[in-house]
Amino acid sequence: MTLLEELSTIVGNAFAGEGLDLSLGAVKPADRPDLAQFQCNGALAAAKAAKQNPRVIAEKIAERLRDQPLFDNVTVAGPGFINLTLADGDLSARIDDLAKDASFGGWRKPVKEKIVMDYGGPNVAKPLHVGHLRAAIIGESLKRIFRFTGDEIVGDVHLGDWGLPMGQLITGLRYEQPDLVYFDEGSSGPYPAEPPVALADLERLYPQASAACKADPSRAEEARKATSELQKGRPGYRALWRHFVALSRASIEREYADLGVTFDLWKGEADVDPLIEEMAAELQSKGLIEDSDGARIIRVARDDDKKEMPPLMLFKSDGAVTYGTTDLATILDRVQSENPDRIIYVVDQRQRLHFEQVFRAADLAGYFDAEKLEHLWFGTMNGNDGKPFKTRDGGALKLRDLIDTVTARAKMRLAESGLAEGYGENETLDVARKVGVAALKFADLSNPRVSDYIFDLDRFMAFEGKTGPYLLYASVRVRSVLAKAEAKEAGAAGAAAIGAPEERALALILLAFGEAVREAHQKRAPHILCDHAFQLAQGFSKFYAACRIADEKDAKKRASRIALASLTGRQLDLALNLLGIEAPARM
Repeated sequence: MTLLEELSTIVGNAFAGEGLDLSLGAVKPADRPDLAQFQCNGALAAAKAAKQNPRVIAEKIAERLRDQPLFDNVTVAGPGFINLTLADGDLSARIDDLAKDASFGGWRKPVKEKIVMDYGGPNVAKPLHVGHLRAAIIGESLKRIFRFTGDEIVGDVHLGDWGLPMGQLITGLRYEQPDLVYFDEGSSGPYPAEPPVALADLERLYPQASAACKADPSRAEEARKATSELQKGRPGYRALWRHFVALSRASIEREYADLGVTFDLWKGEADVDPLIEEMAAELQSKGLIEDSDGARIIRVARDDDKKEMPPLMLFKSDGAVTYGTTDLATILDRVQSENPDRIIYVVDQRQRLHFEQVFRAADLAGYFDAEKLEHLWFGTMNGNDGKPFKTRDGGALKLRDLIDTVTARAKMRLAESGLAEGYGENETLDVARKVGVAALKFADLSNPRVSDYIFDLDRFMAFEGKTGPYLLYASVRVRSVLAKAEAKEAGAAGAAAIGAPEERALALILLAFGEAVREAHQKRAPHILCDHAFQLAQGFSKFYAACRIADEKDAKKRASRIALASLTGRQLDLALNLLGIEAPARM
């Protein structure tokens, strides 16, 4: 149990002792930390049900709790708020237990689930850009948080590799190099092992071909036909497609690696193509597919819908599949290959209607319970104008350029702050990259997932305030304090002996880690863990400023404070790791 859960159980039992409901004992951090550490407001709710004076009920509960040795003080305030303060001896014992715990007090799920988490979604032949950032950062953090709490997580990038963009690329290449063997209708291979284009060619070809299709209906029709032929198995087109995917994946892996983002599966829409024909036949046999102007659809609207719910289109009038088709088949594939308890999609808010349609279709088909399909949508990263972030010329900023930009800015800020001085060029660059990526990630994750936020690199890169660089500096500072203690031969960490106000405050923050992890998991909200990491860094800063550590003369206090510093550093680094942020060894 987390500390709050334990306290709630203790106070709940006191309510039960008075013949009242256990749930009335819910405890939370005190609204007035100057008066107490925790509070329970259950007496007010109990008074309404029992038609009694809430303060009288609160006094009865407080009297029962005063017998508990873990409390230093139990008081009643106002109309019936029960204020609780833990004894320093109890806090010390809890800190000792925390230091021995491999998870440093982190919450673990009572029943684990196997979960497929879909959080990438990049498209083949398109460079990763700033629009891919949030899905990758949020998904990676949630994957780590879920794994830490005990869930079995399978992360899937889910490449966009099977739609109209592939047809546009194929026809665009055909216009430039019509004599390539891939375009010979009579050829069935074998085809060259080396691709006929480089990644840079793909990044140029795609926007060029897309623009041509928008401007010329005949080019658009050629692209649609090429897409259909690819999906039906034309050998030359399949060979080209394999080249496109291989080139793109190598680039995508490199850039995600720079962000500390990894995947267990590198499947794409094309991987489920072999399932589609059989899936369609099954859906037809269940009476779920209808014809609509030549297209084939599944109606997913319900009688209780308060707004119009369009049908899910499975096949276009030319027989081509849609995103709905491949996403539905992907659920089927995940059921067959992974047998998950839950499937989670970390995809932006613009896809909310699409996923609602797909989830309902999967439920109707009996493939997966819609209640176990989650779309964790998120807001947008905006520029100072409040609109989705763009480059000065109005285009989407490439992720590679963004990473290079934050690394360069971090290097400049390190020099301005007098940090990382005297390091070799490679180490300085490594520290700058970690600081830059931390600034980027923490700025994103510290905002509630569903909120939009303003991209302000100068603010993100500050070493003061609620920023990634500040947390890295705090992590490095703890290591520095411990190194100094070791150099002075101050002794090892010992039993906790909480006494000073700053020690008490830091201990309470450390003990709140379990609750932060639990809420971050249950609410799918990494920003809660960001808040904890920031409070921990602040708590250590106040402790460091007020309490002597390595040069404390009292051996018992010195050992206790070294233990507090060590536990703080380890828990902070764990919290950063769960956010997908890597701290440098020194700065």
